[in-house]
Amino acid sequence: MTKVWRIKEKTKEDIIEQLLLNRGLKTEEEEEKFFNCKISDYEKDLEIPGIEKTLVRIRKSIELGELIIVFGDYDVDGVSASAILYKGLTSIGAKVLPYIPHREKEGYGLSKLGLDFARDSGASLVITVDNGIVAFEEAEYAKSIGLDLIITDHHTLSDKKPDTYSIVHSTKICGAAVAWALIRNEIKKDLADELLEFVAVATIADMMPLLGINRALVKEGLVRLNKTKNLGFLALFKESKIEKGSITSYEIGHIIAPRINAIGRLEHAIDALRMLCTKDEVKAKKLAKLLSEANTKRQEFTAKAYDEAQLVAEKNINAKIHVLFSADWHPGIIGLVAARITQKYSVPSIAISVGKETAKGSARSVNGINITELLRSCEDLLVDIGGHAGAAGFSIVSEKISVFKNKIEKEVIKLDFESDKDLLEIECEIPFSKITKTLVKKIEEFGPFGMSNQQPLLASNNMKISDIRTVGAGKHLKFKVTAGHLEVDSGPTIDAIAFNMGELESFFQAGQLANVAYLLEINKFNGRETLQLKVRDIQLS
Repeated sequence: MTKVWRIKEKTKEDIIEQLLLNRGLKTEEEEEKFFNCKISDYEKDLEIPGIEKTLVRIRKSIELGELIIVFGDYDVDGVSASAILYKGLTSIGAKVLPYIPHREKEGYGLSKLGLDFARDSGASLVITVDNGIVAFEEAEYAKSIGLDLIITDHHTLSDKKPDTYSIVHSTKICGAAVAWALIRNEIKKDLADELLEFVAVATIADMMPLLGINRALVKEGLVRLNKTKNLGFLALFKESKIEKGSITSYEIGHIIAPRINAIGRLEHAIDALRMLCTKDEVKAKKLAKLLSEANTKRQEFTAKAYDEAQLVAEKNINAKIHVLFSADWHPGIIGLVAARITQKYSVPSIAISVGKETAKGSARSVNGINITELLRSCEDLLVDIGGHAGAAGFSIVSEKISVFKNKIEKEVIKLDFESDKDLLEIECEIPFSKITKTLVKKIEEFGPFGMSNQQPLLASNNMKISDIRTVGAGKHLKFKVTAGHLEVDSGPTIDAIAFNMGELESFFQAGQLANVAYLLEINKFNGRETLQLKVRDIQLS
């Protein structure tokens, strides 16, 4: 029912000072660079080899009036990167046609079908975004049909590089950020700044570590996004019932990105790109609604597949890796299934959508295991592999799945890895009296939150609980807490919500003392702001 809490050593009485220390910020200079980071502080990270050679080729293409194909990808990063290059290149006079592959028909990355489309469209130059760094055969094919190929990507390199005109590659930033780094100094500064909103969305959606250059890109990009005039974003905000001006990394990660992703999972991601690039308000509204409807359908498909996957995983609960597969799972949602299984069991997970002849797989990992490298240990059984340390995708001949499962289960055992399934990392233990709106606002300054800069998880002991009930058809647990030494109805109380813990209702009674681990937030409802604990774990004192 509960987890093992590992509370970081407390060396500072002041909570904010402790949070600073937890992040290794010991000097005023380090604090200044963290809280007021600027992209200009990280110029070296954006000076990626290959940019100048690529720009020379782009200028030549504009001068000759050639058609450029921007070859994107169907996730948020790929769509955002495509929008950046499309908007950037057209602003300097280039003839550009974006191309997004179909997830089911073409699979991930650069495809011969897409290259044929480029040739047949009369293009001379193809620029990939967020893909291509392991497209060796496709690079040779592009050359054979007379196309110059430029690859911009951020995924893990193999032991060699594709044979192309040029490559702009960095693993420090996401694909959209690589595209932005390529074009930012070639276009007007106002437009370059405007395009940062796409970079922010992509960086968060692709789960890049929000430190250093990525933190700076997101921080400045969020400022732009909250002032956006982009008709697609505005329509999506309205459809999603979120307000411009109050958008944080949470809204991007949980509301905006899933809708952009959903259409590419189930239909075709070109509609997401059209929404982000349209200058027609009516079209933007129609496309935003289409994305939201696809997201609802995606949620239904994912919930069903996850329930089925979980039943299988429970039968092998101590596994070091879960390899799960079904012919009934839509290939567009297997990454979500793998992510949820990994989150629940704290071990790497692979979900496979089985086709008649070939199958699509998606993998998610945990700290300490590079899932792409693990998959490459089985590459003799796979058709193709692509990804990075935390997530990867692959194709496999369906009849080889059982052999693959056995082999990768043996390979993962060789790794020095222990599951942290039952471990909860607590940043700071604080008394009930310190839980205030002022503290919330100070913690918010540590944002944007995300990978490598999580929202601080706090804990308070001996809190008295009351008004225990379930909400959401019994799925979630709600209650109130107050200081343990006070009567339940005599002191200030704070609302608490424990998502997906409704089954714990019978374990607790009003008046009991409990230790609670939580994220501290301000809940805004009907114009009122109240403190709320978003509970991660609860234990009787």
